[in-house]
Amino acid sequence: MKFFVDTAEIDAIAELNDLGMVDGVTTNPSLILKSGRDIIEVTKEICALVDGPVSAEVVATDADTMLEEGKKLAGLAENIAVKVPLTWAGLKTCKALSDQGTMVNVTLCFSANQALLAAKAGATFISPFIGRLDDLNLDGLDLIADIRTIYDNYGFDTNILAASIRSANHMSECAKIGADVATAPPKVIHAMANHVLTDKGLDQFVKDAKEAGIKIV
Repeated sequence: MKFFVDTAEIDAIAELNDLGMVDGVTTNPSLILKSGRDIIEVTKEICALVDGPVSAEVVATDADTMLEEGKKLAGLAENIAVKVPLTWAGLKTCKALSDQGTMVNVTLCFSANQALLAAKAGATFISPFIGRLDDLNLDGLDLIADIRTIYDNYGFDTNILAASIRSANHMSECAKIGADVATAPPKVIHAMANHVLTDKGLDQFVKDAKEAGIKIV
């Protein structure tokens, strides 16, 4: 499973990228706002930093303006994936952009039917939101499984990009189900390295090394 990092913070992306933990980046207007940066400026910087796809989201809601914005974003770098919402206007924009050879990430997916429409419209990525479904006492991971089954049944090329990831457990479960990509905030990717037994074992090793006077360098 590929890892995309869900942030517009350059330092956080750079750190994970240096460790080989970044296969791409996803951004949205909320993350751009949090970064305090201009969308065009920060998107160009991210695209220059990472080799994989960088999702940059349109802000319009009508198809014509979405398409205009999408073309502008796609022109920023070769690794841009234009992010559009899963609305009828977004699907129209997805079809137009994908027909032109532009990568498209269709976001805010909450049902298998929506994912099926996105694949038919030529989406490069579909972004089902796990955490937001969990917030409604629905199992977001079930949606990933349903989409995986449908896409495998018919050989769709659209990548399942699990989004709205809230925990390290979400990451491992998505990998087991067969999501192609999971996009997560830096803190969640860092949390994947944590385990109470690792901490306990390390504490004991450090204690024993001091008692034995072990020095390596």
